[in-house]
Amino acid sequence: METSSPLNRKEKIVPIEKTGLHPRNRNNKRYDFASLVELYPELKQFVFVNTYKRETINFARPEAVRTLNRILLRHFYGISYWDIPEHYLCPPIPGRADYIHHCADLLASVNNNVIPHGRSISVLDTGVGANCIYPLIGFTEYGWRFAGSEIDPVAISSAGKIIELNSFPTNSIEIRRQQDMGHIFFGIFRPEDRFDFTICNPPFHSSLDQAEAGTRRKWKNLGISKEKKMPLNFGGQSNELWCVGGEEAFVTKMIKESAEYAHQVFWYSTLVSKQSNLPSIYEELKSVNALEVRTIEMAQGQKKSRFVVWTFLEAEKQKEWRLKRWANL
Repeated sequence: METSSPLNRKEKIVPIEKTGLHPRNRNNKRYDFASLVELYPELKQFVFVNTYKRETINFARPEAVRTLNRILLRHFYGISYWDIPEHYLCPPIPGRADYIHHCADLLASVNNNVIPHGRSISVLDTGVGANCIYPLIGFTEYGWRFAGSEIDPVAISSAGKIIELNSFPTNSIEIRRQQDMGHIFFGIFRPEDRFDFTICNPPFHSSLDQAEAGTRRKWKNLGISKEKKMPLNFGGQSNELWCVGGEEAFVTKMIKESAEYAHQVFWYSTLVSKQSNLPSIYEELKSVNALEVRTIEMAQGQKKSRFVVWTFLEAEKQKEWRLKRWANL
């Protein structure tokens, strides 16, 4: 659902339900643990029946979440190998897939409601992480080509291993190392780059203490607050979960740097976890003269999320871009 600057045109794509996952999301229904356990017995040790008489896993156990992710990626996306180093971010697959599907709809919204597929579509994942989730889903669902930026050498090694052991076609998923913690796009963009859109899941806490406090609140909501030592929610290293100034500072810096590469990207985008950060983000986008800004709402159960997209391309430049890159897709 778009809440800012929607296009006035008929949608041929399936409309998004306000309270649920994207209709093309392969996990838009409750997990069928019985069937998954039958097919993948390694999951059985983590499954139990909760107080609501439903089968589930303990999402506070990192190995349980990693195992579930491996199975979901294998079962729904054909990913034969997936793993991450201990204590690194282990993201929920359905939420990550939703971002990708909404970005596909974003491209369709300026392409006669047709989603462009194939490796002519190029995507930059800012902060690809050890899990490499967005490129895996984006390539298998739509055939898009990805470049993923990352500053952590351990995460780079992990993402590279995932790509290598799944035998992706050459140049389908490329990892680029960011050498400077003070920059986001500087040092990553090359003169020849043309990205149809960028994605980012920014660190949203301003300190490790804040990240741990947020995790305690989530575990309490899950009814497991009595455990003595709880891991960070879905794991995560410091650069994955927090930065000085938190989400607002990170996204503000991203917006400033995006203006330096205004005509190398059709759509810039970033997740925004805290709705209270939106006014300052809109102000920053106004200050760099972004020509169009949209906020796209998403939902996973009771959890609400959103991402903000912007472009510096005027209508004629958008048309040229589509004709040159998407016309034959």
